[in-house]
Amino acid sequence: MSTKAERTTAFIIETVAPIFSRQGYVGTSMSDLTEATGLTKGALYGNFENKDALALSAFQYNSTKLLNALDEVLAEDGTAMEKLKRLTSFYKKYDLFTMSIGGCPVLNVGVDAQHNHRVLGAATRETARIIEGKIALVLEEGVNKGEMKLPVPPLQFAKQLYTMIMGAIAMATIMGDRKYLYNTMSYLDVLIQKEIKK
Repeated sequence: MSTKAERTTAFIIETVAPIFSRQGYVGTSMSDLTEATGLTKGALYGNFENKDALALSAFQYNSTKLLNALDEVLAEDGTAMEKLKRLTSFYKKYDLFTMSIGGCPVLNVGVDAQHNHRVLGAATRETARIIEGKIALVLEEGVNKGEMKLPVPPLQFAKQLYTMIMGAIAMATIMGDRKYLYNTMSYLDVLIQKEIKK
């Protein structure tokens, strides 16, 4: 059973995570956070040392949600090709998944933190590396089982694949048009079948 303090901390993180993701670290004021949570500045600082600690906890909350969702997608039984198909299907509807958390944590926080917050920037890069690693493991499994042939090492291919996915997320976000996600993932499905399936 969690304590009242633990429940309050969890409530604060869940409430402010989408705000930081949407508005960025600099764009989010303490008054935004007190208004959203209904708590005083003192109450927020009673649970978190400062705005930096709160922003980092908020990012970790959102990135954990994303990583857990990807684990679910990739952990299901099936061939590596089937797992890649589930991955692109997940990203076709990525805007719907990220709606409740204020958008893509890797894109939003990564770009915002680039020149504003070294620690948040490092955290987003680490999350991106973890995602690339998850994709690389699927590719490596596919190669080892003779399902696919890769023109480059699995991690390198995973990085290129994730770069295309992130490009689609960026364009869908900038243009406010989810077709960028859907069309790019459909193209990746064709590319994967054509380029790497044995």
